[in-house]
Amino acid sequence: MPEGDSVWRAAKRLRPALEGKQLTGCDVRVPRFATVDLSGRTVDEIVTRGKHLLMRVGDATIHTHLKMEGEWHIYPPGARWRRPAYRARIVLSTKDAVVVGFSLGITEILARSEEDRVIGHLGPDLLGADWDPDEAVARLRSDPLRPVGLALLDQRNLAGIGNIFRSEACFMARVDPRTAVGDVADLHALIEHARILLTQSIQTQRHRSYVYGRARMPCPRCRTTIRKLDQSDSPSAERYVFICPKCQPAPT
Repeated sequence: MPEGDSVWRAAKRLRPALEGKQLTGCDVRVPRFATVDLSGRTVDEIVTRGKHLLMRVGDATIHTHLKMEGEWHIYPPGARWRRPAYRARIVLSTKDAVVVGFSLGITEILARSEEDRVIGHLGPDLLGADWDPDEAVARLRSDPLRPVGLALLDQRNLAGIGNIFRSEACFMARVDPRTAVGDVADLHALIEHARILLTQSIQTQRHRSYVYGRARMPCPRCRTTIRKLDQSDSPSAERYVFICPKCQPAPT
């Protein structure tokens, strides 16, 4: 599932095509919102909150989430799309561009005043101006027996981290993700590693993997063989976490 850095980069790409531009077309291909037409209105701003993307158009907000397969494409008017039309969930047109959201996990239109309904539950955003590490730590500590690897994925604690940066931050902090939150010696350091990794990712457009996806390969720090563990409280593509068993000692 795309993480906060991917959504942040998507918003950055979309802004020049949409912000301050009047919509000449608005085709929402989700049955519940199929009759909504924001044509003639101006896109005021595009913002992100964790893994959520919000396009504010007058008194309305287009709320989307990439989930597993979502993508945003930008085309010149009349250009052929690179993905099948049946995968399009929303098509926004301006005089100069056609913006298509393909296979989006969430696509909905709501009043701007109702944004809190869909993002109000989120914890501090690791890439946001409102980032508050003390609040994030307090939320994590509210369930001290929960494995920290699961707590980090809970967007109610802190928003934007997913499976890749869960694995990487735990490795950097030398914490086994199966460790109970209450037994992690320095939660501030752990989440600071996550914030730094996400920030580096949006600045460099790439991320060097230390352990994620490197099962059976040597640890870059100690050369111990990296392991892949199943850690999830529900079946999903985010269930696997990668660790170095030497650098990240198992909890007792």
